Amino acid sequence: MNKQAEAFLLEPGLAWADYRRNARARVDEIAEAERLRDGARVGISRKHESAHLHVAGQATYIDDMPELAGTLHAALGLSPAAHGLIKSFAIEKIRALPGVVDVIVAADIPGTNDCGAIVHDDPILADGKVQFLGQPVFAVIATDRDLARRAAAQARHVLEIEPLPAHVTAAEAHAAQSYVLPPMHLVRGDAQAGIARAPHRLEGTIQLGGQEQFYLEGQISYAIPTENDGMHVYCSTQHPSEMQHLVAHALHVHSHHVHVECRRMGGGFGGKESQSGIFACIAAVAARKLDRPVKLRPDRDDDFMITGRRHGFDYRYEVGFDDEGRVLGCDIDMVSNAGFSTDLSGPVMTRALCHFDNAYWMPDVAIHGYSAKTNTQSNTAFRGFGGPQGAFASEVLMDSIARALGKDALEVRRANFYGIGERDVTPYLQRVTDNVIRKLTDELATRGDYEARRVAIDAFNATSPVLKKGMALTPVKFGISFNVKHFNQAGALVHVYADGTMLANHGGTEMGQGLNTKVAQVVAHELGVSFETVRATATDTTKVANTSATAASTGADLNGKAAQDAARQIKERLAAFAAQRHGGEAADVRFANDLVHVNGQQIPFPELTRAAYEDRVQLWSDGFYATPGLHWDRVKLQGRPFFYYAYGAALSEVVIDTLTGEWKLLRADVLHDAGRSLNPAVDIGQVEGAFIQGMGWLTMEELVWHPKTGLLMTHAPSTYKIPTANDCPPVFNVNLFDNENAEDSIHRSKAVGEPPLLLPFSVFLAIRDAVSAAGDHRVDPPLRAPATSEAILDAVDAVLSGVAEKDAS
Repeated sequence: MNKQAEAFLLEPGLAWADYRRNARARVDEIAEAERLRDGARVGISRKHESAHLHVAGQATYIDDMPELAGTLHAALGLSPAAHGLIKSFAIEKIRALPGVVDVIVAADIPGTNDCGAIVHDDPILADGKVQFLGQPVFAVIATDRDLARRAAAQARHVLEIEPLPAHVTAAEAHAAQSYVLPPMHLVRGDAQAGIARAPHRLEGTIQLGGQEQFYLEGQISYAIPTENDGMHVYCSTQHPSEMQHLVAHALHVHSHHVHVECRRMGGGFGGKESQSGIFACIAAVAARKLDRPVKLRPDRDDDFMITGRRHGFDYRYEVGFDDEGRVLGCDIDMVSNAGFSTDLSGPVMTRALCHFDNAYWMPDVAIHGYSAKTNTQSNTAFRGFGGPQGAFASEVLMDSIARALGKDALEVRRANFYGIGERDVTPYLQRVTDNVIRKLTDELATRGDYEARRVAIDAFNATSPVLKKGMALTPVKFGISFNVKHFNQAGALVHVYADGTMLANHGGTEMGQGLNTKVAQVVAHELGVSFETVRATATDTTKVANTSATAASTGADLNGKAAQDAARQIKERLAAFAAQRHGGEAADVRFANDLVHVNGQQIPFPELTRAAYEDRVQLWSDGFYATPGLHWDRVKLQGRPFFYYAYGAALSEVVIDTLTGEWKLLRADVLHDAGRSLNPAVDIGQVEGAFIQGMGWLTMEELVWHPKTGLLMTHAPSTYKIPTANDCPPVFNVNLFDNENAEDSIHRSKAVGEPPLLLPFSVFLAIRDAVSAAGDHRVDPPLRAPATSEAILDAVDAVLSGVAEKDAS
C-alpha cells in the first residue's frame, strides 16, 4: 500500500471499515494525481462537462431554446379505442376551435406514412385503422400549445371507430399465435434429452413486467423550414441519423435536405432511439405544409400513451440438473409483449436469447423467442435491450434449483459458472475468453461478508415471525456490441484552432451519461492538453454523417475510438512539423501537460499550433472506427455478436413485512467491471443509477392496462411509481473491479451504460429469499416481477399454503 495511504490508516476516530474504505479512496486519489502529473487525461475522475450548467439550470434543452417568430405548436389527437376501423372524423369541428391553424392527417404526409425502425408497419398517423388506445390519428397545429392540446383532447368526440377484436396481453396474443415477427429458436445440443437424463427436474412459469423509460425531458421536436426544401429539426433523440432518414422519407426529399441536431437530452434510456421518430416526422410535415416553425412537445400523459417501453416477458421453462445444481438441460419459451408494431422487437429478442446464459455454461439448451403482437403501445429499446429479460430467467432458475436441493444459491451459481475448455462456449457459439466472473464474485462475497451475514440472517428469521430478511448475490455477464454488424461504426471531427484550443464533434448523443466528457478526455489525452482546452459540440447530421444510435452501451467505445483516430492524425502532423522546425525525429516528439517535448526543448502547445497554422499545416481531421471481428448468422443465431463481455456482481440484503408486503433494501454491495475506466467518477455514477433504475423495474414500476378497453391505467407519475432517494439503501457500497479489457477498446475500458442494470436481480431474489423464509425455505415462492407489496403478499400466501399442504400430506 502507498505510504501516504498507510499513514492515513493511523488517523484516529475511524472504524475499521471506514479505514479500509477511506484508504482505498485516498490511494485512488494519489494514483490519479500521479497520472495527471505524467500527462494522463483518461482514467481520471472528472466532473460531467455540463454539470455546472445542470445544477444552475442553465443547460439548454430544446424547450429552452428561444422560439423563432411565427412558431406554431402541435398536439396529437389520440385514438380512444384499442383496435378498430376509422369510420368518420369530424375534422371541421377541430378546425373551428380557438387558435387552431390547421389539422394534419395521414393524407397530408407528402412521402411515406411510416416511421418503423426496421419493418415498415408503424404509421406516423393512423390511416383507416387504429391499433392501440393512444395511437396518434391527427395533429392539431395552433398558435399556442395549450390551445393545441385542448383541441387535440376532443379526439374521442370527433372520431367514430368501429371496434375490432383486441389482444391486450402477450399471453392472449401468444395463444392466438399473433406475432410481429416469426419465432426465433436458439438451440444447442438436445435439451429434452439433457432434461430426461438429469436426476432432478423443475418446470414452471415466470412473469416479468415492462418498464417505462420515464426520462426527465419528454419527447420533443422543433422543425424549422429552411431554403431549397431544407428542414432543420432539433430533436431529443438518441439516433439523429435515423431521424434524418425518417423525416426525409416523410417529406419525400433526400437526406441532404434534412438537418437534425441534438445538443443534449434529459435522459433517454432507449426510449429516444427509434420512438422519437413520430414526433420529428409530424413536426416536420406540419412545418413543411405551413412553411412555419412547428414545435411538438407532448405532455407526460400523452408521452406515456403514445410511446412504448421495455418489453414485458412471460416464460415457460423445463430444466434438468444434477445433485450439485449443475444444469444438464433447459428448454424455455420467452414471450415478449411487442405491442402493435415491430419496432426493435426483433433485435431485443435476439439479445434476450443471447443473454439467457448470463454467467452460466449450459450444455444442452433450447431457447424459443416469441414477439407477441398486442393492441398496446409498440415496445422498444430500454437500457439493456433484452439482455436483462434474458438473464433474469436464468437467475430465477438458479435460485429455484438451489431451493429444490436445499443448497445455498451462491454455491449453485458457482457450480454453473463458465470455465475453460468446453465450458467456455456460449449457446450461440462465441467463446468466453475474457472470463473474470469467478474472481469478481469471490472478491465481492469477501468484501460483503457473505457467509457471516447469511448465518446472521438465518438467526434473525428464526426468531422473527413477521419480519423476514433475505439476501442474494447475483452475477452479470453482458455482451457489448450492436446485434447488427453495420451499426458498430462511428465518425468524429476534431478541430484544433490556432490558439491551441480544440473542438470535438462525434456521432454519439449526450443524454446525461457523460459521453461528451469521456470523448473530450480522450482528445485531451491524445494531444497532451488540459481538459479545459477541449470543447464538445452538439450532435449534428451535417458534421458527422451516417451515425449509429447511442445505444447498446457502445457510445464511448465507438465515438471515443473515432475521436482518438482524428486527434492522432493531427498529433502526427504536429509532431512532423515540430521535428522539422526544431530538429529530431517525429516519432520522439511527446505531447503532455500542454507542452510539446521536441529535441530537448519544451514548446507550449498553443505556440506550436500558431506556428503550424502559419505554415499551412492542416489542424483538423476526421476520424473513423469500426469494431473488428464481429460476425453473426441471423438464421442459425450463431457467431460472434459481441466484441467483449462486461462483468459484475451485486449482493443485496432486504427485509419484508409478511403482513403488509412492505419491504426495504437494507444494504447493497456492488463490484462492477468497467475495464480501465476512462472516468471512474462518471462510471460509478452510472453503476449507481443503473442499479436503482433496475431495482425500480423489478420491485415497484408496475404497468397496468385495462383488460377490456386496452387503456394504459398507469400513465402518469400519480399512478406509476419510480424509485426516489428514499428507496436507496442506507448502505450502498459501489466499487469498480480492477481489470483491463482483453480487447483493444478505447484505452482498454469497458462499457458501463447497460450491464449494471442487471445487478439488482440481487434485490428481487433477496426479496424472494425473504418470502421463502416465511415457509422455512420449504416452498419455492411464485413471486412475480415487479415485486410490489401486492405481489409479495400473494407470494407469502402461496408459500404458507404450500407449507400447510405439505404438512397435511
